[in-house]
Amino acid sequence: MKQGQPIIHQTSHAKDMNLLEGPLLGKVFLFSLPLMATNLLQVFYNAADMIIAGMSGVDGAIGSIGTTAAMINLILNVFMGFAIGTNVVVARYIGRGDREKVEKAVHTSLVMAAIFGTLTAILGQAICRPALRLLGDQGHILDLATLYTRIYFAGAPFMAVANYQIAIFRAKGDTRTPLFVLTGTGLLNVLMNLFFVLVMKMSVDGVALATVLSNAVSMIILGIVLMRDKGMCKLSLKKLTMDRFSFREIFKNGLPAGIQGGLFSLSNMIIQSAIIGINNTVCPGGSDIIDGNAAGSSLESFAYTATNSVYQAAVTFTSQHYGAGKIKRIGSVMRNCYLVTTIIAVVVSAILIGFRYPLISMYVSGEQAVSTATTRLYVMCSMYFLLAWMEVGSGVLRGLGRSFTSTIITLAGTCVFRILWIWLFVPLFPNLVTIYLSYPISWGMTGAMHLIFSLKICKDELRKQVAKQDTEVYN
Repeated sequence: MKQGQPIIHQTSHAKDMNLLEGPLLGKVFLFSLPLMATNLLQVFYNAADMIIAGMSGVDGAIGSIGTTAAMINLILNVFMGFAIGTNVVVARYIGRGDREKVEKAVHTSLVMAAIFGTLTAILGQAICRPALRLLGDQGHILDLATLYTRIYFAGAPFMAVANYQIAIFRAKGDTRTPLFVLTGTGLLNVLMNLFFVLVMKMSVDGVALATVLSNAVSMIILGIVLMRDKGMCKLSLKKLTMDRFSFREIFKNGLPAGIQGGLFSLSNMIIQSAIIGINNTVCPGGSDIIDGNAAGSSLESFAYTATNSVYQAAVTFTSQHYGAGKIKRIGSVMRNCYLVTTIIAVVVSAILIGFRYPLISMYVSGEQAVSTATTRLYVMCSMYFLLAWMEVGSGVLRGLGRSFTSTIITLAGTCVFRILWIWLFVPLFPNLVTIYLSYPISWGMTGAMHLIFSLKICKDELRKQVAKQDTEVYN
């Protein structure tokens, strides 16, 4: 079959959606909704971690978990970014119908996950306390955050393998299986949280331990399902090996996402440090602003993960169409993904703002903490559609094999901009609104650049395809 020639995509399993044929709007919704439900459940369970940790009665438990997020993500995102590479490469080979390459990519990616997860665990243990101290954590907040982080990183290998397995399911168009599995293990996580905190009288350590155990169960169940798969993505433990070509392709497509995620988290660490600085000035010896920011961030993450589901759809749909040579339909993929993500962003943000007080009260009750959480929700969620557009544009570029382009745009438009904003504007206007405004402004600039480059690359690829077809006809 000549490259660029459309292929008939055969779904290998009833749950595997045919992304290459027929109208796209319904398929983008059907693909995204289970993924969105999966992501929202994960956020719900993470929120339950914070809420149940607060039930322990230990002062600063919620805030200590909140202060770890940026540092944990700094390390995790570097290695977890390669899961995006797995999604792109496996989906592209499925689009081409290349069973052998799909098989090698699947098994190589899981070996990579085990290696990267182990490295993450080691690195996290080594740097967690010094990094948290640099962020401004002090006293009992520092002790609690360090304890939580060390236990959390112990489960990094389980988390890594489970994330790469989920990427494989997404690549083949199956977003329902991860939903079912993570629903069950998430409920298990909540039950273990309650047991460790209320029965065993633990605090952040119990919450972290429950997370580690639930991730281990997720990894096992997802692995069993993949071993029973009847299609190209079937897992065989005997075939787990490191294929050099597959590794290179996954690494090439995943490295930019890893770098981007790491530097993204670095900029968020600088922002977190600025917030801790304001807390230490306004609430010396207390953690009201830290706790309120953690509560607002946790609620905001519901909006982020909802829109991120369409980012994952954009990656998978674009990758399969690009692999199948269906360049013209990528424009339709973009239009439908932008439409779906805008609807989701507006609806979820409206719910969070409309029900802000009862939602915030689940985390914190102090006046300063509630005010901080409310301010964050107002500033961030009112402009969340800009983040949704930024995410879709990034996903399309990655699906087109332009991961480095996406990374460079994102780093310049978000990370560099936010760092400069914190250094230049926050000293002049040292308040939370100034800090939070760095987010929506960077989303808008970066999203516009993603859209411009996506359209240009699609146009160039289509021109190349037409020129090649004309040459073949002439010959």
